[in-house]
Amino acid sequence: MFSTCGCAIDAAMLDSIQSQRQPHIGMPQSHLAQEFVETLRLAVPMMLTQLGQIAMITSDLALIGRLGEDAVAAAALAHTVYFVSFTFGLGLMAAVSPLAAQAFGAGDVRRIRRSLRVGLWVAFLISLPMMASPLYGEHILITLGQASHSAGLAQRYLNGLAWGIAPALGFVALRSMMSAVNRPQAPLWITLAAIPANFALVYCLIHGLFGLPELGLFGAGLATTLVNLGTFIAALAIAAWREPFARYHPLAHWWRIDWSLMRQLIEIGAPISFSLLLEYGLFSSAALLMGLISTTALAAHQIALQVTAVLFMVPLGIGMAATVRVGHAFGRDDPAGVRRAGLVAALLGIALVAGLTVAIILGRYELGRLFLGSGDASAPTVALAATLLLVGATFFIADALQTIMGGALRGINDTRMTLVFAAIGYWCVGFPIAWMLAFHAGLAAIGVWIGLSIGSFVYAALLILRFAMLTRKITG
Repeated sequence: MFSTCGCAIDAAMLDSIQSQRQPHIGMPQSHLAQEFVETLRLAVPMMLTQLGQIAMITSDLALIGRLGEDAVAAAALAHTVYFVSFTFGLGLMAAVSPLAAQAFGAGDVRRIRRSLRVGLWVAFLISLPMMASPLYGEHILITLGQASHSAGLAQRYLNGLAWGIAPALGFVALRSMMSAVNRPQAPLWITLAAIPANFALVYCLIHGLFGLPELGLFGAGLATTLVNLGTFIAALAIAAWREPFARYHPLAHWWRIDWSLMRQLIEIGAPISFSLLLEYGLFSSAALLMGLISTTALAAHQIALQVTAVLFMVPLGIGMAATVRVGHAFGRDDPAGVRRAGLVAALLGIALVAGLTVAIILGRYELGRLFLGSGDASAPTVALAATLLLVGATFFIADALQTIMGGALRGINDTRMTLVFAAIGYWCVGFPIAWMLAFHAGLAAIGVWIGLSIGSFVYAALLILRFAMLTRKITG
């Protein structure tokens, strides 16, 4: 059926795409206002979607906390194992966005749906080996020196969590395609609906309410898997049956694997995955350094890092929007638009993050007390967390820039050098400085954060130079 009406469908979709592209093609290079508006319109739903994901993780931990400290510690270990696997898949799914955005910019309807199709196939194929790590999490944790009791509890959680990898990655692929065609709102509404559903299901399966079995930690993981499945099905249904996505017929010939495009997706996505793992590894190592310093340092670091994680959603959303906007311009062969989209995203990110950073600095003590209370026993940890947030003022800006410029470079399929730059910034510069300042210059926890900040600045500077060089080349 699709083959007989495909030409008419593609022609109709091409008219729709060109009606959205046309205002931007003739936009003067000096006229940045429209680019700010378009970037912000894309970025805000993406930010809120990411914050929704954080809200679900936070609510899970809050409910698990009612099972006791051992359960919380086990959940933290389980997340460490799970996110190493999931982060690799997340990088591959991030490649759907530039491929679909470039196709949208070029008016290539078939390539838009092919990009989604290979993304869904990759999500399914890689999820099978990725599940091995969570399902053998107890053995991994014991090998890494964790107590057998904690590792056993973590495995219960992972036994429920592991099965949600495939639908979670599939949702990311669908979300990337929707954002690439300037429709990021649907994933936001799905995520907002999932937050209360996740809370209720986790609570019921942990405690066995309404006739459901009492499953404890396994129930918390299973609930997350079921919610991931639900969000994937909802996004798939919207893509298949709701306008404007339905006109793309994204599920047409879904059984066909486009090997050439899949190879391109992997070539773009694999460096993103490894870059994310290098970043994840740096912050995990920073936590280990804090543990060597003191318990107070580790607790203060976790508080400051949690605040950073929430703040990070702002530049992350802008970086994802930068991928789409740069991809659109690259796809329609508009070199000036490529440079303009990257510049606007960077300026927007600096402005928003700078404002939020000022707010964090002014409220840094209150943020610490929000986590630990205002008792005398917690005063040293609150004070250290406040100091780390003050030091982190420079880190926040650097982290925002590297995220946004990394997103802009993805829009032109340049991801291999970002992997090299991540290795240089984080591990050749950031970690050694953090170690030296913490243990040889007597700065302890503050030294670790200075190292993180310097490493992030180096990474961001290299990405900015790379984007400037490439855009100069394509405009020349």
